[in-house]
Amino acid sequence: MREDRAQEELTDALTRQRDAQRQEPLPTWEVRADRLRRLRALVKESRASIAAAIHRDFSHRPQAETDLLEIFPSIGGIDHALRHGKKWMKPRRRQTGLWFKPARSVLLPQPLGVIGIIVPWNYPLFLAVGPLTCALAAGNRAMVKLSELTPEFAALFAELIRAHFDPAEATVLNGDADVARAFSSLPFDHLLFTGSTRIGRDVMRAASANLTPVTLELGGKSPAVIGTNADFDAAVTSILRGKLFNAGQTCIAPDYVLLPKGKEARFIETARRVFDKLYPPSRQFQDYASIITERHRNRLLSLIDDAAQAGATVHPLAASSEPPSGRCLPPVLITGVADNMAVMQEEIFGPILPVLSYASLDEAVHYINTRPRPLALYMFDRDRGSIDRMITQTVAGGVTVNDTLLHIAQDDLPFGGAGDSGMGAYHGKDGFDTFSKLKPVVYQSRLNGMWLIQPPYGKRFKQMMRLMLP
Repeated sequence: MREDRAQEELTDALTRQRDAQRQEPLPTWEVRADRLRRLRALVKESRASIAAAIHRDFSHRPQAETDLLEIFPSIGGIDHALRHGKKWMKPRRRQTGLWFKPARSVLLPQPLGVIGIIVPWNYPLFLAVGPLTCALAAGNRAMVKLSELTPEFAALFAELIRAHFDPAEATVLNGDADVARAFSSLPFDHLLFTGSTRIGRDVMRAASANLTPVTLELGGKSPAVIGTNADFDAAVTSILRGKLFNAGQTCIAPDYVLLPKGKEARFIETARRVFDKLYPPSRQFQDYASIITERHRNRLLSLIDDAAQAGATVHPLAASSEPPSGRCLPPVLITGVADNMAVMQEEIFGPILPVLSYASLDEAVHYINTRPRPLALYMFDRDRGSIDRMITQTVAGGVTVNDTLLHIAQDDLPFGGAGDSGMGAYHGKDGFDTFSKLKPVVYQSRLNGMWLIQPPYGKRFKQMMRLMLP
């Protein structure tokens, strides 16, 4: 009975938004900008309460990380859409074939209708607001399903959306996995899902029943490659920084390191020094997030234990051997890993970093290419030739050179995966286009030559065919 009520609530919400979209199928820029400004106000004015809710869901996550990794990019994406969205709406001129001139061809961006957005738990604000920004800029309505693993934030965000938006514009529907399954089965005009590859397959299967187009932002094992000519210490610092934001619970965090043979001991030594600098013992992990649930923490511990029992070596980065209280999990490096270990088979999504070595750059490229395509790839080197080889000879959702994570923060770059790490992309204009129908339109001129190729197909037609098909 509860499932029936949930399905009815979801269906009613979709019907309300679809009816509203039919009444206003092409909102003006003024309407869209107003919605974006309300979304911006929602984030900016509730900054402290949002950080507090996420902190409670994680048991501990520093407000500084929420500000940097969620508030800042959310507002940045909205501001980017406000600056450029009016231009994105304009018809886009396209070439008209020589024989059809003086007709005129354009692409007309048109809202798709109602967009479904399924949000994961790791960055619940940014991964809700980012796609919502694109959907609203493109003139759509949107329904958002948040993760049941962040109940405090989910309840707050639903309240904030209700306070700033009519339910016919945007709405949040919360619930458990059954609600998520029902949500992904709705006949949206487009569905965006961010989460694991395994669940992504289920979402795509459910959406296919309605031929709902999907954008899937999934995960995978993103490599960080240190080249032979890299600034080694700077590379280790960037890798550790990118890995340990949100305690590694980031879809584009480095999942393993590839470095030249013989550099393993130096990497471990440098990583410990960097960790102490980023997270000094005197602060006792104040700036380090906890693991989202005890179940996830136990999963990570089992990855460490499995690797150790199979012969790998675990290198703790924290100086203290005393485990912190709560769900905190201090970071470790793992050397001597084998491909059949669980830590090399699964996306880690936590503060565990396997360190592997290679004999040549070709070997590193081959290693990456014989595995599922990653969501991100990081290349550290000062040699342009080596950088270009790595970028051009591998396929990944996105790349940052000589740092980590930065490509996701560029509003004018699309964010998306490749292969097992996802399909489709959003952010900025690419997100606007994802949630638009770029409708091809040909405007015929009053004076045109179509009469030259119409029936009856006599001498005139044959002469034209000789010109058109020489």
